This record gives sequence, C-alpha cells and structure tokens, in this order.
Amino acid sequence: MTPDNAFLHLPELQGRLTPAHASGLRLTDEVLAEWDAQARCQGLPAHWRLPDSEVERSRREVLATIHAQQDPLWVFAYGSLMWNPGFHFDEVRRARLPGFARRFALSTTIGRGTPDCPGLVLTLQRSGDADPQGCEGLAFRIPAPLVDDESRLLWRREMITGAYCPQLLPLPTPQGEVQALVLVANTAHIHYQGDLTLQATAATIATACGRIGSNRDYLEQLVRQLDVLGVKDGYVEVLHKRVAQEKPTT
Repeated sequence: MTPDNAFLHLPELQGRLTPAHASGLRLTDEVLAEWDAQARCQGLPAHWRLPDSEVERSRREVLATIHAQQDPLWVFAYGSLMWNPGFHFDEVRRARLPGFARRFALSTTIGRGTPDCPGLVLTLQRSGDADPQGCEGLAFRIPAPLVDDESRLLWRREMITGAYCPQLLPLPTPQGEVQALVLVANTAHIHYQGDLTLQATAATIATACGRIGSNRDYLEQLVRQLDVLGVKDGYVEVLHKRVAQEKPTT
C-alpha cells in the first residue's frame, strides 16, 4: 500500500480528510507553543497539560512492541481523527471495535471550550452487552518509517492532559484484524464526565466554543463523516437532534 492508493478501500473519503500539512491539530513545537500561550490568556494554570516527559513516557510504554523502521502503527479513529487525523498515513479501512461505544464524556477547556464554558469531546467507554455492535470508525495505517515522528505528534494531541488510556488492542477490519492504538476513556481523570444526562450533554455542545471552533461544529463534522461512511450510531443521532433543538450560541 502506498500513499497514492491509501483510499483504495474507502474512495468516498478522498477529499474529506484534512491533510496533515493543513491540520491545526498537528502539535508541532510551534503549534504547542501557541496552545500554551492561549492557555495563559485564558487563565489556565501552568500545569494545564502534562509535562512533555510524561507524554513521551506513555508513548514509549504503549509502543514498546512496535519496532521503529520495521512495524507500521494502526490507529483507531472514532472522533475528530476520522476527519482530521493530523498524521501521515498510507492506508485507511473501516473498523469496528467490539465492547466499546463513543460518548461525549470528556470535558475540554481549550479546544472546543473555555474555562468559563467547557465543551465536550468524544471518548470511548466500555459498553459490554449494552451495545453489542461496538464502535464503528476508521483504522489508519502509519507506515513504519514514520511511526516514531508521527506518533510523537499524535501523543501530544491526544494525551495533552492524560485524559485517555492509550493501548494496543485487536481491531477487526473487513481486510483482516490488526493490532491498533485505541484511546479509551481514563475514567479517573478530572475531565471525565461519564454521568452526564443526554440533555445536559446536548446543552453543553450547543453552547461551548474554544480555540479550534465550536462544540456544535465538532458534532456536525462527526455526523457528516458518519453519513459519508453509512455508519449508524443511535447515540449520535439522538444527540444531534437534541442539539439542533437547543438555542445556538451568539
């Protein structure tokens, strides 16, 4: 598989993903410095994000079985990674992760919200028998020579506050099972909001807005991408209808 036919299995996604070079979520040193400056302007404490050393330690521990320059890295996308992966990849497939469900259960005070009006972004919760279909999303393949550099940027983005528990899990795809990086909810994290009602979730999404855009737009982008893929997610559909009934931000 080469970059020229990365969309072999999903041609409908061509032109519907933000290229890595245009992604505002590709957290290079320069972009991270901008985020830090924004955090200071919003009055967030100096320790608003994890130290670089902790983020790097997490990356090394999880990817200990990935041999640099030899093994590719598959990444499971169920939220913003589905339309703005922020990393270079050479293959994308459909994927369904059994035993988990996507939920807007992670509070954010900088990306899609502010300290005064926090937003909510997606995380993965264990669903068990409650959702036997699991979570359907995408699997991106980062080629072996790029794994080290691209995973560093991905970890900075997703583990910026330590709100996920990254792990390598077996991930079924139509082309065969792969071992993929999966970002599961850190239910012990201060930003985890797993007990919110659907109505409270909708009210938050309808009003929050942060550095990279509104919370409502985040949901709309998710809905559009799921529609393109023909993915049915009952939770997202009901939430989308409820948010549409909420008064938009002014």
